[in-house]
Amino acid sequence: MTDQRFTVAAAVDGELGLSDLRMDPATLAHQAVVAEENGNPQLAENFLRAAELAVFDDEEVMSLYEALRPHRSTADELEALRVSLEARGASRCAELVRQAAVVYTRRGLLR
Repeated sequence: MTDQRFTVAAAVDGELGLSDLRMDPATLAHQAVVAEENGNPQLAENFLRAAELAVFDDEEVMSLYEALRPHRSTADELEALRVSLEARGASRCAELVRQAAVVYTRRGLLR
């Protein structure tokens, strides 16, 4: 949907697709700067991870969320996911997966 306005009517009429609503990584990175400048480093980090994921397709993002749910992945699966994210330039997301694997191991939340 190029050159059309984003309106409730357009959404209701099915004129908007997911690609019309996808956030641009640069916009998310800018939001991270604003969050950091306003004293919210955790929100800034979330925006930066979102910027990394904005170029992934929806199924890949949902697979990532599924893998990070307790008792859904093994340590080896999380490590493979971490390596894959790192290779694709999503280093912040890779670090989140690494941290999750450590916590899940300690708390017995791995499959």
